[in-house]
Amino acid sequence: MVGLKKIGGEAVGTGTYWNFSSGERINIEGSGVLPGDASQSYYKFRPAVILLAGPILGLVYAVFLPFIGIAMFVTVLSRKVFGGALHTAQKGASFNWKPSEAYLAGKKGSAKKTEKTEDIEKE
Repeated sequence: MVGLKKIGGEAVGTGTYWNFSSGERINIEGSGVLPGDASQSYYKFRPAVILLAGPILGLVYAVFLPFIGIAMFVTVLSRKVFGGALHTAQKGASFNWKPSEAYLAGKKGSAKKTEKTEDIEKE
């Protein structure tokens, strides 16, 4: 594939150029400039190569589809089984400390606790 990749705005010779991200096909006769900017990539292939690549890529997809399904099943199952345990462990290990908060006056509700203890001590 060396030399087959061209970028938008580049001067090119005769041929058929394909943009796989948008599916656009550009036919250049003689010489011309590819549309777009440097973020768009074009590949020079004959239409027969693209037509032959379709069934081959379909075959690769069909062969690996069972493995993709098994991997998805294992992922979902492990998240259901271990996700609850991990969430509980993470919640138990959390100290509710947030670095963006200072807690110079103590945590919320600590003033109420001290008032209750003072009331109990007076009685």
